[in-house]
Amino acid sequence: MLAKPIGRMRKSTTAYAVALTGGLLLVPAAASAHPHIFVEARLEVLAGADGNVQELRNVWRFDEVFSSSVLMDFDKNTNLKLDPDELKEVGKTVRESLADYDYYTNLTLNGKVIKVNKPDVINVDYRDGQLLMFFAVKPSEPMPLAKGNKLSFGIYDPTLYTSVDFPSDNELVTEGDAFKSCTQKVVRPNPDEVIAENRSTLTDAFFNDPTGTTMSKLFATRIDVEC
Repeated sequence: MLAKPIGRMRKSTTAYAVALTGGLLLVPAAASAHPHIFVEARLEVLAGADGNVQELRNVWRFDEVFSSSVLMDFDKNTNLKLDPDELKEVGKTVRESLADYDYYTNLTLNGKVIKVNKPDVINVDYRDGQLLMFFAVKPSEPMPLAKGNKLSFGIYDPTLYTSVDFPSDNELVTEGDAFKSCTQKVVRPNPDEVIAENRSTLTDAFFNDPTGTTMSKLFATRIDVEC
C-alpha cells in the first residue's frame, strides 16, 4: 500500500520537472534553471525485516496550472476529466520519462550515491483540479541500517525545472524496526547558507544551466539517518 495523500496543495515554491508537448511528458529543457511546475510531496522510507531499506513511497500533488495542462493533453475523449485509461497513460508516460532522472530520488549510503530501480507502476488520480501520483521505488543495491552507517533520503530535480516541497517535517517519515536503533533528522537547507558555504563550486554556469550537475541536491530537503 502506498503512502497516504497529503493535504490539499497550498501555494508554494515547488515544481515538477516535466514538460508537456504534444501529449507526451518530456524531461525538462536544459536551459530551464528555475521551477516551472509546482508539486507538494510526501516521502515514506520503509525498512525491511532484514535491516535494509526496502522501498521509498512517494505521493506527489501537482499545482492546478500543470494539472490542467495534463488534463488538456490526455483527455482524449474531451469529457473534461481523466478516465481510468487516460490516468493509466499519464502514469505510464511519467514512468518512462523520469527513468533517467531516478524519479528525482536522491539516496546516499556513507556518501555513495545509490540508484533506484524503475517502479512497477505509477498510479495517478485527478482530484479537485489537481493531479496526484503514487508510486514506490526500491534501491538498486542494499542499504543496511547497520551501526556506523550514514544514510540520506531526499527528492529533488537536478535541473531545477521542478521544485519539490514538503509542507511539513511530518511529510518525511521512516517506518520499520531497523530505524529504531538510528538517529534521524529532517534537513531543510538554508539557500543563503548553502551558497555561502559552497561559493567556490557554485559557479555562474550552475545558475545558468544546472543540467548534468549534482549541485542542486545541496538545496534539497532530506532525511539524514545515522546508525
